[in-house]
Amino acid sequence: MKLNILTPEGSIFSGEAYGVQMPGVTGSFEVLNRHAPMIAALGEGKLKVLQSSLTGPATFYTIQGGFVEVLNNNVTVLVEGAKKV
Repeated sequence: MKLNILTPEGSIFSGEAYGVQMPGVTGSFEVLNRHAPMIAALGEGKLKVLQSSLTGPATFYTIQGGFVEVLNNNVTVLVEGAKKV
């Protein structure tokens, strides 16, 4: 799936991903390839980008909250701020 993580300052990640784990406002959740369309609010916490598989390499970001949109195998994460951990 195509993943874009955007902040007001610009893009911090753009590329292919196997999945992404995010801190929702009511608990964390994961989006994998071909997930159903959705829009969700995000809380503060750790976002994990799975780049190849569940056991493959991962990249972590600390985010300050925002929103995620999943549509047609494209995942767009809009956050107030993020820092790579």
